[in-house]
Amino acid sequence: MKRQFLIVLIFALSFAFVSGQRKIVNLPDIPGYVTIKCDFHMHSIYSDGDVWPTVRIDEALRDGLDAIAITDHLEYTPKKDYIPLDFNAAWKIGEGYAKERNLILVHATEITRKMPPGHFNALFINDASLIAKDSVWDAFEAAIKQGAFLQWNHPGWKSQEPDGIPKLYDIHKRMLKNGWIHGIEYFNDSEYYPLVFTFCKQNNIALMGNSDVHGIISEIYKSSEYKNRPMTLVFAKEKSHDSLKEAMFAGRTMVYFKDILVAKEEYAKPFFNQCISVGKPFFQNDKNRYFEVTNNSDVTFYLINGIANSPATITLAANSVTRVVVSKKVTSPLTYDVKNVLTGEKDNLKIELKY
Repeated sequence: MKRQFLIVLIFALSFAFVSGQRKIVNLPDIPGYVTIKCDFHMHSIYSDGDVWPTVRIDEALRDGLDAIAITDHLEYTPKKDYIPLDFNAAWKIGEGYAKERNLILVHATEITRKMPPGHFNALFINDASLIAKDSVWDAFEAAIKQGAFLQWNHPGWKSQEPDGIPKLYDIHKRMLKNGWIHGIEYFNDSEYYPLVFTFCKQNNIALMGNSDVHGIISEIYKSSEYKNRPMTLVFAKEKSHDSLKEAMFAGRTMVYFKDILVAKEEYAKPFFNQCISVGKPFFQNDKNRYFEVTNNSDVTFYLINGIANSPATITLAANSVTRVVVSKKVTSPLTYDVKNVLTGEKDNLKIELKY
């Protein structure tokens, strides 16, 4: 009996110390930077979310994330009659829990107003309660005084923009002139806003992609429908809180959702090149050469608009090797547009396959 009890005790202790495994998401680093997988927009029971703050951390680990922000609303707290009102509660509860699991938890809150200006997340703050101001401009100013990264959330959300098209109002233009908008959501939940790319490119600010999750995330992004939740990929000098912050203010980001990647070309091209490798021809006959392309990432790439005497389209499936057959008439590298890698509002990444 004692032996059986000891075995059960050892098993229980082993489980306690080994729990909290992180999923591996194969998204490469790019030269000079590490790729940090992030979600900077989610809610807990301390505003209108349905889960305890630590659940958001556990979900993030299961989804392979490296950094998150719990961005509970300042102005909308529907559970305040049942839960003590504390704008920093999610941070206080989650900070130590995240550190023990090697997850970066960014202190954050959401400034929630009608359009204009709409909803904004203040990331990398010190005290959310100091940002709870009657005037939205005063709220932004208080966030900026704390060194906040201000992210404009879902700018084309149909509850605020019925046509679904983001617009720059006078207050946004004033904020941009002041340097007070540092990023805009291209992806939010299951929506996306192509015009955001133009706004970000014109103002040299970061493209963002986040879940804005309120419920249980595995019930929203079911594996049968979605490969992954929306993510912001941040290219940082190292995996740390301060390096993450520096990279975001510098605009070194890419957004990833539904096998779609969106980034400035200076980040999209090296990312693609790190995902794939092209082998030398392994066989040839009188007409054709045969070679293989290896894709070591979780992203399937769809190559289109191939040159004459080459495949018009190639699908490079995630984590696989694809055989390519090319006519010997082709003497130059194969050029393609990558259908699901966007480098502008209407632009696709252009790449070469050198074999």
